[in-house]
Amino acid sequence: MEQIGRRLRALREGVRLTQVNMAEILGVQQSRINRYETGQTTPAPEIFIKYADYFDVSMDYLYCRTDDPRGKLYEYKPQALKEKSEQSREMREFIEMCFDPKAPVNQRLKEALLRIMTEEAKEE
Repeated sequence: MEQIGRRLRALREGVRLTQVNMAEILGVQQSRINRYETGQTTPAPEIFIKYADYFDVSMDYLYCRTDDPRGKLYEYKPQALKEKSEQSREMREFIEMCFDPKAPVNQRLKEALLRIMTEEAKEE
């Protein structure tokens, strides 16, 4: 909490606002700003959103998860999608091993088999 408080204070002081000014902007009492900045309490999520909007920083930055005000960029990859992707990769490797790469007919068979396997995976 203290680290978050230091970050909130640095943002406020960086634009030369007093605690009273910040309290007016956020719609809270000045004493709350003081408690946030000293780490005695943590702002409610709505207050964090107001800070993020006012200072144009990410929530990750406010929560001290990153030092980059733009925040972290996450690639959405739930475990279920990772597993399907891994199974798909393994299936492709298996199919590649089953066919002679030099035979032109085999290329069409591989493509057909991959298409069938992909359609079956989508139905699951």
